[in-house]
Amino acid sequence: MEMLRRSSVFAAEVFDRSPTDKELVSQAKALCRDYIHSRLNRAGIGWSKPEHGLAASGGALGEISSVLLWLGDELEYLRPNVYRNVARQLNITVASESIVSDAFLAVAADIFSTGVTWGKVVSLYAVAGALAVDCVRHGHPAMVHTIVDCMGEFVRKSLTSWLKRRGGWVDVTKCVVNTDPSFRSHWLVCAVCAFGHYVKAIVLYLFREK
Repeated sequence: MEMLRRSSVFAAEVFDRSPTDKELVSQAKALCRDYIHSRLNRAGIGWSKPEHGLAASGGALGEISSVLLWLGDELEYLRPNVYRNVARQLNITVASESIVSDAFLAVAADIFSTGVTWGKVVSLYAVAGALAVDCVRHGHPAMVHTIVDCMGEFVRKSLTSWLKRRGGWVDVTKCVVNTDPSFRSHWLVCAVCAFGHYVKAIVLYLFREK
């Protein structure tokens, strides 16, 4: 799957100025590809070696991806059974692009229904990674592109303003470079809260009118 091997090129990307909406969305999708790529490789179903990802390529976006992956590991460690078998939890078939899209966007909307935190952002990426693993395992690797596109769509509609106020995706690196113990405690609280919102999102999706 070439898109998962390819690192997106941001020739005009400059991290010392306020990023544009288009850049934020492009970066969100590149980070999503890398996150999914990492989870596929971890599950033993990837198509290329992990070193082809953004996290190993260096540069600002590579550093952001490394942090996002590390935070995702932390969140998944806290709740190991929550970010697995997402399709089964949502009771959906992964053979339908519209069903996968609707489910992902519905869960995303519910997770962020009460505001935005980095914990919730990481939670959404963890959902994307787990759902992609489900899709590939069930023989529908093309759905990976659908999930990446859905991430871009949700970021464009719901997260660009929040990201801009924080200077872009680079703000997530503060979750690990800050040595203040209270800041790490704040991240863990956000992560636990994100878990709660994710579970609520699953329940709301399962009981919504269809």
